Amino acid sequence: MQTINVREARHNFSRLLNAVESGETIIITRKGKTVAKLEKVTENDLQLYFPDRSTFRAGLPPSSAPSSELIRDIRNERE
Repeated sequence: MQTINVREARHNFSRLLNAVESGETIIITRKGKTVAKLEKVTENDLQLYFPDRSTFRAGLPPSSAPSSELIRDIRNERE
């Protein structure tokens, strides 16, 4: 793991990305305090954070009116 300050990170960003790509973790500091961590992204990191909601949606009752009409009614109530 390598620690680097913000100024040096700005000037050497391509080099840092190459290091991260090869598996190294980079800690970036500002005024001696840690502010960021650069690490390689894995396929697991790219997965959706929200669970599948298709079962939930299928259980909802059908709407009696189109959504555009419902939104128009809500907007008209504000006036």
